[in-house]
Amino acid sequence: MYKVYGDYQSGNCYKIKLMLHLLDLPYDWQPVDILKGETETPEFLAMNPNGKVPVLQLEDGSCLWESNAILNFLAEGSEFLPSEPRLRTQVLQWQFFEQYSHEPYIAVARFIQFYLGLPEPRMDEYRKLHKGGNKALKVMERQLEVTPYLVGERYSIADVALYAYTHVAHEGGFDLSAYPKVREWLARVAQHPRHVAMVD
Repeated sequence: MYKVYGDYQSGNCYKIKLMLHLLDLPYDWQPVDILKGETETPEFLAMNPNGKVPVLQLEDGSCLWESNAILNFLAEGSEFLPSEPRLRTQVLQWQFFEQYSHEPYIAVARFIQFYLGLPEPRMDEYRKLHKGGNKALKVMERQLEVTPYLVGERYSIADVALYAYTHVAHEGGFDLSAYPKVREWLARVAQHPRHVAMVD
């Protein structure tokens, strides 16, 4: 059985939880409190020297880290990762987009609001993050005007990667009313019969 070391409220950790449910794979969740420094202990750093969650521990005791890398590992050979090279590359495009153009804005704004409670010293940063976050949401909106999922007609790990923080973007002050196709996509993803909520 897999072990997942993670924070239930983290979007990056939620990606792994959601993927395991979509694949109907058993796992053991090991809660990690990032605000208490539990990712900086020697025991945790032995699993991930970068000191971040999530970490997926395999049955042989070895560990994988970086959420999108874990998604690719888990989804290999499944319906959620296309085998055709062009489609597979498009999945990677969206995963890189998520890490470089989406998560640094939407997830960080959420951290400042949801985890830290909007402290005054970070309010200028928080407002600036909204510009980049809304740019990312506009990119997603344009794609979802053309296709029901981010890579064509089928739900893939590209959707898992971007659903995680988009569905809680309001917790970082983002208003999704301007993005009707994104909202329809969020509802479509949540309708999967093996869908699980972030905190469930």
